[in-house]
Amino acid sequence: MLTGKKVILGISGGIAAYKAAYLIRLFRKAGAAVKVVGTANAFEFITKVTLESLSENKVYHQVFGELNDYTTEHVSLTDWGDVFIVAPATANIIGKLANGIADDALSTSLLAFDRRIYIAPAMNCKMYAHFAVQQNMDKLRKNGVQVIEPAEGFLACGYEGKGRMEEPETIFSCVEAYLKNNSLPLAGKKIMVTAGPTREAIDPVRYLGNHSSGKMGYALAEELAARGAEVHLISGPTNLQVKSANIHLSRVTSSEEMLNACMKYYPDCDAAIMAAAVSDYKPAKIHTQKIKKNKSKSFIQLELQPTTDILYRMGKEKKKQLLVGFALETDQEEAHALKKLKEKNLDFIVLNSLRDKGAGFAYDTNKITIIDNKHDISRYPLQSKQKTAADIVDMVEKHL
Repeated sequence: MLTGKKVILGISGGIAAYKAAYLIRLFRKAGAAVKVVGTANAFEFITKVTLESLSENKVYHQVFGELNDYTTEHVSLTDWGDVFIVAPATANIIGKLANGIADDALSTSLLAFDRRIYIAPAMNCKMYAHFAVQQNMDKLRKNGVQVIEPAEGFLACGYEGKGRMEEPETIFSCVEAYLKNNSLPLAGKKIMVTAGPTREAIDPVRYLGNHSSGKMGYALAEELAARGAEVHLISGPTNLQVKSANIHLSRVTSSEEMLNACMKYYPDCDAAIMAAAVSDYKPAKIHTQKIKKNKSKSFIQLELQPTTDILYRMGKEKKKQLLVGFALETDQEEAHALKKLKEKNLDFIVLNSLRDKGAGFAYDTNKITIIDNKHDISRYPLQSKQKTAADIVDMVEKHL
């Protein structure tokens, strides 16, 4: 239930505006209060009477309307709301929000809103693919606006492609998860997680890699999201998928791509949990053509060079962040983990050993030891990776 939650629903001028009626009903049935703000063109597709009847609140549609409760309605309305959803979001309103244009009730209200904003784009597939629309949406994403991607299918204009506004039930589920999570222990925290292996190209066919499945990192991301955190998961190549709407997934392949992604999101994070198995070395030269088998040679030489130590760099640049590393060892486990903890300026390190059956790559179980920067040691039994993730996140909560 969303009792006590306050939702602002923005409607712009597209045929999908009729779906706003269903969206209002979903939020009202869940106990949330809803207020609607629309552009002039929105009411060419759905009437104010319909929206006011369903929301049980007046519709705000004129900056200087005679019936407004306040002369600065766009400010008072945004002080009231917990979340702002624009559905449908046309190319026009997306462009206005991305570029700071405020020339009507909806665009002015969006610029005055300083909490979570969701947009559900709806437009012709050619408009959606236009570079200006894509650049505007990228700009919004980078500034924290949540884009609920449109679906592919038959469009009202007669075309078939990507541009149809996502269904009200899906939009509701995304926002519901956020509103519910907002009262959880890690609500408001931004946490970055890395997962999986990296692959270092040798030639167009072959690569250097490792056996990491990504299961531990993905389990951590889901556990953090379940406790209300906004999670950015940076994943090497895996077959895994995320479930929570609070997880933003970036897929990378090489260690350099993972480095770039980490340094992009790390400065704004409250914590970073580095569970990926990043390659320590990469080929000094990447061959542009496949290396052919030469029967006259019994072996070939492959020259390797070190990759950038991502965790070391993050430790050097750490300011307010909680930084968590992983150590998978085969011998002198605790001694190596303590050295890594100190050298990389970590707050705590998660250690597991390949000598422990069921604790290596690809298993659904893990057996860990957590050592913090005060050398306090916590040992855990062999258990599922989901339970292991919960124990690690307990430690994150404690340190935060």
